[in-house]
Amino acid sequence: MGAISDWPVDICGPRPEGYDLFFGLIAFDELARCASGGVVWGLVGGMGIGLPPVLYNENDENVEGLRRVAKSVIQGKKRIALAVSEPTAGSDVGNIKTTAVDMGDHYIVNGMKKWITCGMFADYFSVACQTGGEDGGMLGVELILIERSFEGVSTRDMDCMGGKGSGTAYVEFDDVKVPKANYLGGVQVLLRNFVTERLGIAAQANRFSRVCLQESIEYAKWRTAFGKKLEDQPVVRHRIAEMARQVEATQCYLESVAYRVVLLAKESDDWFSGLMKLGAEAALIKVQATKTFDHCARTAAHLQGGNAYVKGNKIENLYRHVLSLAIPGGSEDVMIDAAARLALKGKL
Repeated sequence: MGAISDWPVDICGPRPEGYDLFFGLIAFDELARCASGGVVWGLVGGMGIGLPPVLYNENDENVEGLRRVAKSVIQGKKRIALAVSEPTAGSDVGNIKTTAVDMGDHYIVNGMKKWITCGMFADYFSVACQTGGEDGGMLGVELILIERSFEGVSTRDMDCMGGKGSGTAYVEFDDVKVPKANYLGGVQVLLRNFVTERLGIAAQANRFSRVCLQESIEYAKWRTAFGKKLEDQPVVRHRIAEMARQVEATQCYLESVAYRVVLLAKESDDWFSGLMKLGAEAALIKVQATKTFDHCARTAAHLQGGNAYVKGNKIENLYRHVLSLAIPGGSEDVMIDAAARLALKGKL
């Protein structure tokens, strides 16, 4: 089907070639100023990772059908989620157990998904399944679009540490009959999707870090301790400067990767496929951003002391969001190892 640029303009408006991700990061950064992972994920989390496999699919037999799905999601009439992680397989995608058995003109899908962002209110699920191709493992993973209305689809709410508005859920498929027309593509579609997902997580994490920095500066100007304002304490100034150093360095790295995506778009007719070239850097910028957020949330909490331990405090809320960004999309240790393996293969 190709890129969204090949589709009618009425789906999402004019597309400035190559700048989708750049402007997307700006919009996402602005949205994240609310400093609530639940709000951000509830509004765009499911769409941001669940819709790209529909837009950039490998199915040439159902162009109009997938077009209608994409249009309904972009217009806000329907919701979508990406369903990859399972109770026994998170970052280890090749170990997923959900199966899609080829029955000729349809699949029969069985399995359980876990930690699915927006799963409670999604109308569509872009589901990673084992189809048995290439003898299983990572190469046997393929993406299939499953509709909530299909018989055998059920969801259960998950009570997680943070992101309460994200609708995170268990999603179960019990002998779900899915038309072959809903096929989205092989594992390459999923791997490309991981690149943009990790960039989005990095942007959100760094904006949350900025909020921690801003809150710390304002608090340091207001709070008095040991006979002087916190801003007059050398150790406090040092901590604030260290937060600023990490935030600005991370922002520069993020914008550098985004700029290279723009160049890639200008140099290639298939820029989305070319995103795979930036897989290692997407992994590293995610780690950089979430480690910066971890540092800034902890520092801000210590600067505010007991106030940061009280429900309703912005820093208390952000501190609970650290793991919600450090783990999804590939945990930090997995991302570092993946980048190292790519570097050793000369792909970094």
